[in-house]
Amino acid sequence: MSTAPNVHPIIAEVTERVAARSAETRAAYLERVAAAHEEGPVRRGLDCSNLAHGFAAMEGVDKAALRAARAPGVAIVSSYNDMLSAHQPMQSYPAMLKGSVRQAGGVAQFAGGVPAMCDGVTQGRPGMELSLFSREVIAMSTAIALSHDMFDAALLLGVCDKIVPGLLIGALSFGHLPAILVPAGPMNSGLPNKEKARVRQLYAEGKATREDLLDAEAASYHSAGTCTFYGTANSNQMVVEVMGLHLPGASFVQPNSPLRRVLTEEAGRRVVKLSRGEEYTPVSRVIDEKAVVNGVIALLATGGSTNHTMHLVAIAAAAGIQLTWDDFSDLSSVIPLLARVYPNGSADINHFHAAGGIQFLVGTLLDAGLLHEDVQTVAGPGLHRYRQEPILSEGELVWRDVPTRSLDEDVLRPAWRPFASDGGLRMVAGNLGRAVIKVSAVAPEHRIVQAPARVFTDQKSFKDAFEAGELDRDVVVVIRQQGPRANGMPELHGLTPALGVLMDRGHQVALLTDGRMSGASGKIPAAIQVTPEAAAGGPIARIADGDVVRLDAKAGTLDVLVGDEELARRELVDSPPSEASWTGTGRELFAALRRAVGPADQGASVFGPLTPEHFGAPAHTLTPVEVTQ
Repeated sequence: MSTAPNVHPIIAEVTERVAARSAETRAAYLERVAAAHEEGPVRRGLDCSNLAHGFAAMEGVDKAALRAARAPGVAIVSSYNDMLSAHQPMQSYPAMLKGSVRQAGGVAQFAGGVPAMCDGVTQGRPGMELSLFSREVIAMSTAIALSHDMFDAALLLGVCDKIVPGLLIGALSFGHLPAILVPAGPMNSGLPNKEKARVRQLYAEGKATREDLLDAEAASYHSAGTCTFYGTANSNQMVVEVMGLHLPGASFVQPNSPLRRVLTEEAGRRVVKLSRGEEYTPVSRVIDEKAVVNGVIALLATGGSTNHTMHLVAIAAAAGIQLTWDDFSDLSSVIPLLARVYPNGSADINHFHAAGGIQFLVGTLLDAGLLHEDVQTVAGPGLHRYRQEPILSEGELVWRDVPTRSLDEDVLRPAWRPFASDGGLRMVAGNLGRAVIKVSAVAPEHRIVQAPARVFTDQKSFKDAFEAGELDRDVVVVIRQQGPRANGMPELHGLTPALGVLMDRGHQVALLTDGRMSGASGKIPAAIQVTPEAAAGGPIARIADGDVVRLDAKAGTLDVLVGDEELARRELVDSPPSEASWTGTGRELFAALRRAVGPADQGASVFGPLTPEHFGAPAHTLTPVEVTQ
């Protein structure tokens, strides 16, 4: 794969390495996609009975257009529900999109809904153990919605954590279809995130009441839209826009605003254009090796969510592209940190957007040779289109250039004057395996921790020990049996306030876990997503209370200071939940996914990495054990 001459040599090298590694699987994927493409509305190939079922409930001009099989059919797949603030605005989207698709000469149908669960609601609850697996359910639900051979393009409505990756993975199985992701935008700024964190920590110390805590939380999460901190939801929007899957500037326009409505309608018009003729642009052409690398760069340059070290790997695999943690690590060494958004700073995502947002970020990275410009996007060829922001001019949607300087360098900086010279995400490795650490919010003096371990297998035991004063010292808190195979890999963000208290008391503190911490991880050095996980017999399963653990985010090392032979001789003293105990809150329904899931560094996917066998090459017999290794 050739790269533009002005691209940084490390970016070019990583991209070429990804392409070479993926040559066989990517070629097989594209061959399958090409075979699925048909000129003209695909429903023309349906038998009369099939087609009649597909338009039976339609009315008027839409029914006539579907029957005539001349107008492109557009699927709407949505994560709408009115319990979750991020998805509530999407209630009105289908009607808007049907109108704009009709205006462009197509017919849109609501093809299916996908589940959307909120890690904020399920944090620390049994339901969180279904959260990561919901990505796979969303992908499969998207595939079901698109499986009827009625559609020539897709509009994917989603915002948060697993929803956007799941929608994309599902859509990539229909890679011959154009697809545009349609976001909802963030809620208005409420109580500053730093103040919310302060109240949480006071509550953990017993210095604030539950009513104080609820007041703070309700003032932070207070209206329709995405949470305003830079967690996985807003990282999703950042990453997919830089990958060219949103209309330029669509990510952080607030819900229920005139501009949001017009952008949503334009997505309907645009996807019709992409479905036919010279502008035909299937999602498989947008998601290529360069776009995947651009997504990683956007994540690194902004200190985004660690969840994307799994999600981007899984998305890439769905397109036949093999992305590894080594690619993240090598890119991180040359990508400067350009944004400070909570928990990596005091600003929220609305402040980032006002300072210049994605458009300024793309511009400064392109000018520095730190992004691939020569990519295909849903807006047309070339990433330069994403240097422009959408505005309403006399009621019409137009795009204009953004200022060439940041409007607030406390929040967003140019590539030549970064907050840090490298990305906010690091990989660490040693005799405990491999892990991810997000250092963009960790002070330099806290990036090396060496202290005795205290081992737990659940969050409640940790909190009990904290409240009993047993952790008031230098400590590396080990929470194991939290990996994807153990219990679905729940987020452990609820540990942060107590760990923050210990750090503020002057102790060396770190977290080591095979679970997740998400984009909300903050000032505590946390080596997360440890692979191999404890449930797979990884070395983390053999750490004992009192063992000295050394986490060095600067050198990229993670070790327990015990002889390797001694560590290997130790018997395992705990185990993941049994099939019988991993029940309730629907968990028993996900047992098959738990048994099939792969490791975190391969995307924590139940689908496994795509191989030529998926595309018709001679099959290789794999046992379930081999698949999950």
